[in-house]
Amino acid sequence: MPPSPSTRPQAAAAPARERGDACPGALRLHRAADGHLARIRLPAGDLTARQATVLADAANLLGDGHLSLTSRGNVELRGLAEGCGGRLAALLRDAGLLPSERHERIRNILASPLAGLDRHTPSDVRRWARKLDALLCASESATALSGRFLFVLDDGRGDVAALGGDVSLLAEPQPQPGAEAGTGAEADGERPGPAGGALLRVGDDPAALRIAGPDVPRAALAAAEAFLTAAAASGSGAWRVRELPDGHGLTARDVAAALRSAGIGAAYVAEPPAPGARTSPPYADSAAPGIVEGPGDDRALSVLAPLGRLSAAQFRLLTAIATDDGSGALRLTPWRGIVLPGLPAAAAPRRLAELTTAGLVTDPASPWHRLGACTGRPGCAKSLTDVRADATAALATGTAVPGGSPTGPAPEGLPVYWSGCARRCGHPHGTWIDVLATAEGYRVALVGPDTAPTAARTATPPPTAP
Repeated sequence: MPPSPSTRPQAAAAPARERGDACPGALRLHRAADGHLARIRLPAGDLTARQATVLADAANLLGDGHLSLTSRGNVELRGLAEGCGGRLAALLRDAGLLPSERHERIRNILASPLAGLDRHTPSDVRRWARKLDALLCASESATALSGRFLFVLDDGRGDVAALGGDVSLLAEPQPQPGAEAGTGAEADGERPGPAGGALLRVGDDPAALRIAGPDVPRAALAAAEAFLTAAAASGSGAWRVRELPDGHGLTARDVAAALRSAGIGAAYVAEPPAPGARTSPPYADSAAPGIVEGPGDDRALSVLAPLGRLSAAQFRLLTAIATDDGSGALRLTPWRGIVLPGLPAAAAPRRLAELTTAGLVTDPASPWHRLGACTGRPGCAKSLTDVRADATAALATGTAVPGGSPTGPAPEGLPVYWSGCARRCGHPHGTWIDVLATAEGYRVALVGPDTAPTAARTATPPPTAP
């Protein structure tokens, strides 16, 4: 029986915030039911092999031996003991993972994971991400941003543009020398990239600003500073653009004025093209596991961590492959996965098989693909049940959704997400199948911005807390 549609869970209008943002970080640890938690920001999800090794060491030495991947491409360490914060900070600092301790919680930058890797995106918007991170860490005013404020850099395929950014940038195509005039297709010389510029959007404003490539990182920071000005004027203490109250909202026109003051050119675009609207040639699916074909002999491996958790040993294997056969780098994705760039074509299938044996998701047909869950019990005291164990048990009996859908890709290719309480921490954006633990049992519903309001169904008996 397919899940019943219902409206996406809507939060009430955000009240004026009377306290500072308590979002956890690498230095500000969060006390959870299973010990302390550290969240390490990784702009664009980028890690060197040495940094990845340090994270695996920290998980083993200080935590529960596992790493959790977040929906923003960051890493969480759980089960940390009381008083280990100083030792953790020293490890991260020595590995270059704390370039500015005052800015460590605001380095929330998502970028298309396959940018520059597959055949049709030779230019890498992730260079913008690195420049933006440097600007953030040098900005005194940026320290006032909350740990929830999000920058998004999309390479044109539309994979991260819809992930709820406060400041979102979509790369525009760059005509290459020798292109035939008027063709507008990459096959005829048009390719996306930093020199081609970007469309900048703020919050949910459908309009955009066209920014020249060299100005994109500065424009992103200026847009964030415009948000801080609007938040201060509103007196709301808003942490995100969507939280600004009526009469104080931030629009593309507002940001254009701020950019002009900063000496940054911007052209107003009332109806920008939709992300991913280009039809030729096709982009690789950055959310799908498998081998990604790059130009020439280059390959990348894309794998997923089941329910976003992997052991330190699995992380070490990924690091070893990146070091021995890859470019020496890892990229974490907002789909709780890892991309290993730079492998030769001959080595890619063998290495992918090793990762399959190690328990990682390497096949888009796997029932684990598109299946997610919050932390649940025992790690979260607010959860009504152990949702990870329940989701795993459901897959073992042939269902991705309790009492209904068969395993394999979710109905219509939608993600399935299990939540232990109504907060739905870490849930997907857009439309998804919501499996929510309640006092009456799991409620299954299709939720999203365009779904019709009908009743959800209760699929199982009430969960029992330990």
